[in-house]
Amino acid sequence: MTTRVFTSPLFLGFDHLEQVIERAAKASSEGYPPYNIEQLSSTSLRITIAVAGFTMDDLQITQEDNQLVIRGRQNDDMQGRIFLHRGIAARQFQRAFVLAEGIEVKGAWLDNGLLHIDLARPLPEAKIRTIAIKKGAGGQNGASTARTLDSDAIASRVVGRELQEGS
Repeated sequence: MTTRVFTSPLFLGFDHLEQVIERAAKASSEGYPPYNIEQLSSTSLRITIAVAGFTMDDLQITQEDNQLVIRGRQNDDMQGRIFLHRGIAARQFQRAFVLAEGIEVKGAWLDNGLLHIDLARPLPEAKIRTIAIKKGAGGQNGASTARTLDSDAIASRVVGRELQEGS
């Protein structure tokens, strides 16, 4: 059931905004498992995901193009066990992160219920390019040389006038 936020006729045309609000509310309810993203240095990041109760065999990390996907599925080995209260549910999840271009996954490890994934952004290599200098007239048919000579001639005329006016 969808609850309409904008019921007044004054808010006609705000359906898109209402859909955005609904998506945000849905995304917040799908916040399992919780995670942190830390910046370790100017070139490295770490994603830490709380995966208590999951073993290494229950977790899968894949990277396709620029998307990092973490999936968790616990094996149902609860057969024969009788629970008086079951508050820890065997729950599956999928969490996806869009990686910026150039980000590399360096490794992952599981420690005390926390899955750590290290990412790195290598510094771009400085590209130094040497440009050859050619001897010649410059542009086509010596046009740039003519311009240079003309500007030199104008400069000498101006200096000549200043000298004449100064005396």
